[in-house]
Amino acid sequence: MRRVTGLAARTISSSIAVQPRLAQTTAMMTTIPSSEPPSPRFGGLPKPTFAGGVAGIVFFSAAAASSIGQEVHAKDMAHKFNPKEVVLYQYEACPFCNKVKAFLDFNKIPYKIVEVNPLFKKEIKWSDYKKVPILTVDGEQLVDSSVIIDSLFQRMHPEISKSEDDEEMKWRKWVDNHLVHILSPNIYRSTSEALESFDYITTHGNFGFTERLVAKYAGATAMYFVSKKLKKKYNITDERAALYDAAETWVDALNGRPFLGGSRPNLADLAVFGVLRPIRYLRSGKDMVDNTRIGEWFSRMENTVGEPSGIKE
Repeated sequence: MRRVTGLAARTISSSIAVQPRLAQTTAMMTTIPSSEPPSPRFGGLPKPTFAGGVAGIVFFSAAAASSIGQEVHAKDMAHKFNPKEVVLYQYEACPFCNKVKAFLDFNKIPYKIVEVNPLFKKEIKWSDYKKVPILTVDGEQLVDSSVIIDSLFQRMHPEISKSEDDEEMKWRKWVDNHLVHILSPNIYRSTSEALESFDYITTHGNFGFTERLVAKYAGATAMYFVSKKLKKKYNITDERAALYDAAETWVDALNGRPFLGGSRPNLADLAVFGVLRPIRYLRSGKDMVDNTRIGEWFSRMENTVGEPSGIKE
């Protein structure tokens, strides 16, 4: 990696004592799934650790119909589920946090965002749960992205005793067991991509000036090497090929449907979209769209879900 000179070098040199802690926390806020424990709903998920922790063509008439349908859907849900305050404690690049945001955005649920400082986590000192995402609904704490989503779904659809169909559950598990593990080796594949990723992370994250500087250079360096270990851990030979294969596998699962859920996204669509949204405009995400068939689905999801609507505090 390019040598860091001047202030950056002196800052990193004087911050040796915090680098081990920085390496652990920056990994937790990126696409390594260490920011959330295995969901008891899914059971048997690989135990996450640090090293071992966003288009295409939109269907013209379908897009219009989808937009109208979503407005009706959102208004209908507002009558059923209308909390006074929803707050998401997150890391901007965390895939599990982005799963929850995709669900909230799709369902037009207003929410506030509290960006957690990954070094000190003072924003969640009030909680016994020290990982993200944490969602509070009128003061009630919910944790674990899948549990959060299922809990919100039940509150929105109290008349439904939901037993997910096998297909939907299969692909939600696939996101947590497979897709998320491919992301870090891709966004940190080279030194330039690692710096690109950490520029995004530090720009959107909750860092002070010195922390931002250290995180960008020291964090990118650390994660470049960690990504190589992750490739070995998850038996990934070619990270881009693995990403492309995952994208094609997902498109095959759609089987010609606009969404896995048919005419509108289901929870699996939202999960895949959520974890891919942060990388879409990084080099790895651009390569994925340019070299696979996922672009059309992703554009439909962007149109249907809309822009992130959370308000940062």
